[in-house]
This record gives sequence, C-alpha cells and structure tokens, in this order.
Amino acid sequence: MKKEVSKKKLAVFLVLSMLLITFTFYFYQVIFTPNILVDQPDRLIVIKPRSTFAQVRKELADARIINDVVSFSFIARIMNYDRGVRPGRYMLRRNMSNRDAIRELKQGRREIVKVTFTHVRLLDELAEKITSNVGVTSEEFRDALDNFIETNDAGFTKENIMCMFIPNTYEVYFNLTPEDLVLRMYDEYKKFWNSARRDKAEKNGLSPIEVSILASIVQAESVKKDEAPVIAGLYLNRLRKGIPLQADPTLIFAAGDFTIKRVLNGHKEIDSPYNTYKYAGLPPGPVNMPYVSSIDAVLNFQSHDYYYMCAKEDFSGYHNFANDLNTHTNNARRYQRALNTEMRKAKQKK
Repeated sequence: MKKEVSKKKLAVFLVLSMLLITFTFYFYQVIFTPNILVDQPDRLIVIKPRSTFAQVRKELADARIINDVVSFSFIARIMNYDRGVRPGRYMLRRNMSNRDAIRELKQGRREIVKVTFTHVRLLDELAEKITSNVGVTSEEFRDALDNFIETNDAGFTKENIMCMFIPNTYEVYFNLTPEDLVLRMYDEYKKFWNSARRDKAEKNGLSPIEVSILASIVQAESVKKDEAPVIAGLYLNRLRKGIPLQADPTLIFAAGDFTIKRVLNGHKEIDSPYNTYKYAGLPPGPVNMPYVSSIDAVLNFQSHDYYYMCAKEDFSGYHNFANDLNTHTNNARRYQRALNTEMRKAKQKK
C-alpha cells in the first residue's frame, strides 16, 4: 500500500515537473525568443496620438512586424503596455524579442522633429505642410484651428487666421496634440510680434494682423524684395487717402483661380470683399502667407508720394511709379506697347 502511494506521488511530481519545465520553457520563449521583424530589416514605426493597444497590435500584425500576436499580447499585458500606449516614432530592430520591443515602445520617447512651412495661399495647403512630419493629421489640425478661431481673444477669424503663422522651421515633439501645435504657433506669433514691431505697426496706423494682410499683397505684387518697401509705401498712401488699393492679387484671390496671369476688366466686377477695385481698405484676410521680409517691408516702408505703379516695359520685374494719373497712364501705355511687341515676336517664332 505504501509503495502504491509513493508511486502516485512520484507520478504527480513528475507530471508537475514536466508542466513546470514546459511552462518555463514557453515563458522563456515568449519573453526572449525573436518575435519582432524576424529575419526582416529594421523598421521605423509611428504610433499616433490617442492610439489604443488594440489598434497598435493590429497595425503591427497587418504590417507583419509581429510574428506571434498571442505571445506579444501576453507579454504586453504582463508589462502593462496594454494600458499605457504612448505615441511616437520608434525604431524596431531585426529579430527583437517581445520584451525588448515592448520596453522600447513603453519608453515613449518624445522625439523632436522639424516643422517647416513657407509661402502658401490657403489653409488646406498650410494644414498639409505643417502636419507632414508630426503625429497629427491635417484634419485634426484644422479641427483644432477652428476651435482656436472660435475661442481666441486676439482678433483672429477664419479669414485672417493665416496671419498667425510666421513662415519658418520650428522644432516640436512628434507626439504633440493638435491643440498643442496650434498653441505653439500662437506662441511663436507673439514672440515675433515683439514690442519693436508692434510700435512700428501702431505708428503706421495698423494692427499686426493688418500689417500681415498688407504684406501678403505687397509680396504678391513683386518678386523684387528691394522694391517691396516702395510698394508698401504706395499702398499706405492709398489707405490714408481712402483710395481703393486696386491690387490685382486680391482679384486673383477673389476669383479663386491662381493660374490667372493677367487681370481683365471682367475680374474687376467680382463681388467679393477681396475685390479692392470695388471696396476701399484692406481685404478681410491675407491673399497668401507673407514672408518675414514682406512683413518687415511694410513696417519699414519707404516714404514717398506715389499712388500708382505699373510693370516696367523692360520686363525686369520692377515697376514704374507715379504720383499722378497722367504719368501712370503714360507708363501703362509704354508697357502695353512693349508687351504687344513681345507677343508679335512670339507668334512669328511659331
């Protein structure tokens, strides 16, 4: 009888030992055996803000980054990663174990990336550029921007919000929120508009937003930076006299057709607050995102008595300026004759 009991105990012991060895081996396998990018090259992955563990696991599985989803999920739960997903950019290495991969993902390192945006005309273009290197979609950015427009007390509206963005390259965290991105740009705007620039704007009778709107027109009028302060002075003369700006770039913006090369009389009949032939004063918003140089050209405008300008007949990109309509008309005729001559030459070559 005692021998039978001893045999049973031994059998139970052996079974338990085998189970323990099997479990230990399995546990070792799921922790330390390669399960990430098995026999594949290293890969950079992006985890977007507000991603859930289920979403991350599915994306990794669909991309064939995880070899065994069950073991990955098991270790993720043991290491509490399923409750602490952090957005960011992560480099996963060839033949990584579950443990090493999850350790990497848990660190949630705030990687710094560069955000660059320059001359754009429309908010959709801005949204695409400003979100191209961060974990925020253009739609999320637009939603956050719309909310800022509704709640801000700085005078920004849907028409003039482009004035808040100062073209430059900025360093931000990849995993910042859409709201953080908008507020960062607002902070940069406040830094740019320091007391010196604000004082100059006030002396010119303009708000910072109005300076940017005028700068966008000046920028669109000429490709010659050294001429920008002269053009700015001309438009300021018109504003002070209550004379319509009659700026062709505002008509092109009103038409919504940026392929227009030559403004015609028909364009001048467009009923839009951006039609500066019909309505005096500045339009409600910029016609592009002005460069810093264009903004500073308005702040440091050249003082003169010009009210009119016309492209030079030498097609240099510069303008002839005039302080009376008769001189301006003569300038325009010279340019038109030169343009007609060039068009005839072009036809003859064909």
